[in-house]
Amino acid sequence: MRLNPEKEIVEQLALKLLVSARTAPKARGQDDLVLALVMERDELEQIAQEMERIAERGEAFRFFKRDAKNLRDSEALILIALDFKRPVGVNCGACGFTCDSILQQEKKVADYEGPVCAMRLIDLGIAIGSAVSQAKDACIDNRVMYTIGVAVKRLGLMPGQVILGIPLSVKGKNIFFDRSP
Repeated sequence: MRLNPEKEIVEQLALKLLVSARTAPKARGQDDLVLALVMERDELEQIAQEMERIAERGEAFRFFKRDAKNLRDSEALILIALDFKRPVGVNCGACGFTCDSILQQEKKVADYEGPVCAMRLIDLGIAIGSAVSQAKDACIDNRVMYTIGVAVKRLGLMPGQVILGIPLSVKGKNIFFDRSP
């Protein structure tokens, strides 16, 4: 008999979520996304510690510390990044530039880096939505976190101008539900 074996499948389910993100529709069928899975406790801890360092920026960033606790309490972490290399080529104007000129613009680096193609950001959002939809269907508690992506970017753990994290939890109560600020 194996008591409480449900966590043994988290990695397989996380990979299924990544497949959903990868196969989500992309503008013009072009894929500028980078996907990652973090299962190792020491890697999760490294990211959580960076989140706590970011929380030291001041009161407005206190939620980074709260999210670091959620990450520590998670079984796995999915990362989805936009590694913007080329615009879609439709000159929609949402980025503030033309497709011909966006790559020549000076890069602004803060928590994220820009400018990036708005259509590529929409691709990122659709991929995130596909992944969390699969998580919901598999009854895996999750939350999309900007805070995790900022820490991962600052640590240089993966390429991308915009990175989002999705921690995954399998517990008797959703750890992402009753959270203090």
